[in-house]
This record gives sequence, C-alpha cells and structure tokens, in this order.
Amino acid sequence: MVRHWLALLVLVVQGAVAQAQEAAPLPAVIHLASEDWEDYTAADGHGLAWDVLRKVFEPAGVQLDMRTVPYTRSVGLVQLKEVDALVGSYRDEAEHVLYPQWHFDSDHIYALGLASHPQPTPATLGQYRLAWVRGYRYENYLPNIKRYNQIERRSGILSMLKQGRADYYIDALTEVEAVVRNAADPAQYRYSHLAELPLFLGFADTPQARALMALYDRRMAELVKSGELKPIFKKWQQPYPFNPN
Repeated sequence: MVRHWLALLVLVVQGAVAQAQEAAPLPAVIHLASEDWEDYTAADGHGLAWDVLRKVFEPAGVQLDMRTVPYTRSVGLVQLKEVDALVGSYRDEAEHVLYPQWHFDSDHIYALGLASHPQPTPATLGQYRLAWVRGYRYENYLPNIKRYNQIERRSGILSMLKQGRADYYIDALTEVEAVVRNAADPAQYRYSHLAELPLFLGFADTPQARALMALYDRRMAELVKSGELKPIFKKWQQPYPFNPN
C-alpha cells in the first residue's frame, strides 16, 4: 500500500511539474542570428525577413534581438545554444538544430553564368562545374549535383566565371542580382531559375527555444490563414511564398 501511494505521489508531482513548465511565461526576447542580407536581414534591422519575424513575435510580447554574423557562424551559435534561432536555414540543413513546421519565406535559387553558355536546368546541372558560398549545402537540395566547389566570399565570383574556373555560380536571386550589379558589363552574364527552397528558422535545443518555436508555428499558422503577411511581401516586391490552400 505504501508503495502504491508513493508511486501515485510521484505521478502527481511529475504532472504538476509538466503543467508548470507548460504554463511558464514565454521569454520576452528571442535572440536571433543571421547573415547581413541586403533588404532582407540587414544589420540595421530593416528587411523583409525582419519585418515578417516582427509580425510573428512582437504581437505575442516577444521582442527581436538581432545579431549579425556570417551564416556558418549563425549555425554554430545555435548549436552552442548561445542564441535561440538562426534565420534563413533550409529544412534539416544543420545538425543539432530544431526545425519548425512552418517556413517563413522561400529562397529563389538561380544559376549565374556567362551569357554565351547554355542555359542550365535542374536536369543538366550534373554536366557543369558549380560553385557556391561555403555553408550553403545545395548538393543536398538540387538534383544531379556532381562537381562543385565552395568559396569563401562572393567578391571573386565574376572573375571566376570569366576565367573558366567554374561554369555556374549558385545562390539566391537577391545575392545573384547584387553580384551582377557589380559587373563592368552586366550583359556578359545571365542567370537562370533552378528551384524554390523554403526558408526556416533553426532553433536551439533548449526549453526556451522550444517554447519560442511552438509560438512561431502557432503564429505563422494564424498569419498565413489571415493573410496578414501579404502586405510585407508586397512592400518588398517579393513573391508571396504561401499557397492559399
């Protein structure tokens, strides 16, 4: 009988602890790490992604604390549990990172090459020598990838293509456009659409980050259903990434 009551007491205590954890207040701040992407996650706080995430968290009483670091560093900070989430990850891209159900945008992936070269397609990518910035694991998300190099920075891409050290450079559309704007003769280059890859927050494996991830999924479901995110994408002249159905 004593054992029975002790077991019952343990169950009651465990249930009380679980309820207390569920009822615990949300953090007042979400600490986010992101690369400085122009008009998207700019270091000064402006950009489409920051606007979307403010709409997600601030009405729920959670303020954004934005930390600007290279993308690979943002992954490391989440893995080390030094921030709550990184911005702009592909699903399951990084180990020891938690991914929510909802994406917040889509990356429009393009191949940049010389205009004199054939226009690549997902089916023909395996024929070419490809390059992209280190940390972006496009080999896991694009088909037929066989030969590729990872580069440290975007500043040398145009010369790399002109000198024939790679056939095509792979990146998101905004980054490709920024590279081409720096060309002495932009008409020498052409970029071709390859894929749409959903973008996620990648959360740390901590109780605080898990609570924020649950809030994020709930708020994204509400905002997509209500259409409240559409004006943000219209403001930044970007395609709305959610199917109305």
